[in-house]
Amino acid sequence: MRIGEAFGIICSVMTAPSIESLNPEQMRQMLLALTRDMAAKEAIIQRQNHDLTFKQALIDKFTHEMAVLKRLKFAAQSEGVNAEQRSLLDETIDTDLAALAQEIEALIPAKAPTQDKQTPKRQPLPEHLPRREFVHEPESTTCRCGCQLKRIGQDVAEKLDY
Repeated sequence: MRIGEAFGIICSVMTAPSIESLNPEQMRQMLLALTRDMAAKEAIIQRQNHDLTFKQALIDKFTHEMAVLKRLKFAAQSEGVNAEQRSLLDETIDTDLAALAQEIEALIPAKAPTQDKQTPKRQPLPEHLPRREFVHEPESTTCRCGCQLKRIGQDVAEKLDY
């Protein structure tokens, strides 16, 4: 709020003779009270503007949803696609997809021949390096029913200690 507007509010609240009769301290108190009142009213205005913006967005959302629902409900009968038209679309879509697949294959760079997944990518560690074997076995290899447990597989890893 500008100073001129604030002065207009002050003048409308108090008449000229009553302002002239106030001492400076009373004038300060009156100005502080009016400033607090203006700040409170400004906060109310901002909150109302925020509420108005939110409500307008909600109205716009509901309006859009109503338009979409009306289009779905009322346009389906008049704009339906029969089987002949659908078959024409399917044919053009298939040809377009095939053309796109050829273009994509032409753009993909030729890959190097893939190596067999079973061949390791790293060289084995030299034989002269010391090795330690850690075996993690369960305390008991007997099942609850009394059967002997079988080993399904094992993981072997070699790594260098630093």
